[in-house]
Amino acid sequence: MTNAENLPPEGALSEPKASKIWTDIDFTADGKQCGYFRLPISPHESAYGWIPIPVAVVRNKSGPRVLLISGNHGDEWEGQIVLMNFLRQVRHSDVRGTIIILPAANAPAVEAGRRVSPLDEGNLNRCFPGKPDGTPTWAIAHFIETSLLPGTDLVCDFHSGGSSLEYLHSTVIVRPHEEHKLEYLLSLAYQLGLPVGFITDAPTTGDQGLSGACERAGGIPYLSTELGGAGTVDLQALRAAEVGLLRLLGHVGALSRDQEFARTQKVRLLSRHPARDYVYSPAAGVFEPHVGLGERVQAGQVAGVIHCTEAPWREPHVVHFQRNGYVLCRRVPARTKIGDCLFNTADELPDSTAEQLLTDTGVLA
Repeated sequence: MTNAENLPPEGALSEPKASKIWTDIDFTADGKQCGYFRLPISPHESAYGWIPIPVAVVRNKSGPRVLLISGNHGDEWEGQIVLMNFLRQVRHSDVRGTIIILPAANAPAVEAGRRVSPLDEGNLNRCFPGKPDGTPTWAIAHFIETSLLPGTDLVCDFHSGGSSLEYLHSTVIVRPHEEHKLEYLLSLAYQLGLPVGFITDAPTTGDQGLSGACERAGGIPYLSTELGGAGTVDLQALRAAEVGLLRLLGHVGALSRDQEFARTQKVRLLSRHPARDYVYSPAAGVFEPHVGLGERVQAGQVAGVIHCTEAPWREPHVVHFQRNGYVLCRRVPARTKIGDCLFNTADELPDSTAEQLLTDTGVLA
C-alpha cells in the first residue's frame, strides 16, 4: 500500500534527478583536457569503484560546441580509431569554440568488443533518454542527454556495421521533423565526403537512439555514419572519415587552421527502406548470399538461400527481396537464425531530385 504522506502534492512535479556520473574536467576552461567521466559502480570486486569513460575536451574561447561520439556500439571500430587519432593530434590552437570527443561512449561494451554492454546487456543506442539511477548503459544515456547535449550545436555519431553487418561507406541523415533542416544536414554530409549519403525517415532506434535525444534537446543537428564493418577495420572508410571530419569541422567553424581537403564531386543520395522491408532470415542454418553490396535488385529476386546443416538433404530455404532498390548493407556471419537481418535496401533518389537538394544546400551552386 502506498503511503500518501510520501507523495508530492497533487499537480506538483518532482525535480528531475541529476546524473550520478561525475568528472574533474572543467568545461568552461580553455585548453585541451583529457580524462574520464566516472560512473560509480559497486560490484563484488570493487565496493566503491567507478567505470572510466574516456573523454577529451578542447576549448578555445567562443565558437560552436561540437560533440563527437564513437563506441556507441562497442564492436564498431572505425569511428573509435578516427576519434582517437583526432584527439591525439588536435591542438588547443586549432580549435574555435569547444569540441568534446567521446571515443568509447559505452565504455564497458568497447572494452568487451561487443555491440552491447557485458554489465547489463544494454544497447546504448536503444536506451535514451536513460535513467540517472538505472543500470550502467541507461545511466550513460541519461548523462549524455542531460549533461552533454544542452548547448551543443552539432552531434556527429560514428557507426559502422560492427560484427554482424557490412555497409556501403555512408553518411546517415535522420530526416528531421522540420523539413528545412534537411538542407543543412545534406550540406554537412557533403562536407564529410563519404561516397553515399542515405536518408532514413524512421531510424531503427526510434526515439530511443541518440538522434531522438538530439531532437528532444531542441533539434540539435545530428549526423551519423556507417563505415564498413564486417567485424574488422575498413581502411578505406577509416581514411575517408578522418579527412572528412577535418573538412566538416572546418566548415562549421570549429577548426581555425587553414587547410584544404579534396572535395567529393558527387554525393550519391539514397533513401533507406523501412525496417519492415529488410530481408530477414526465415530459418536457422548457413546463409549463402546471392548478391553483394551496392547491387541493384528487384522485388521478388532471390537474395540467397539458407542451408539446413542438421538435415543437409533438405532443400534450402530461399529468401527474396521485398522491393526494388540497391543493397545498402548485408549480414556478415554465415551462420544465421530466424529473425536475423540479412540485407537492407534503399532507393536511389532520382538525379533531378538529388541535384535539386544539393543545389538548395549550396553544394552545387
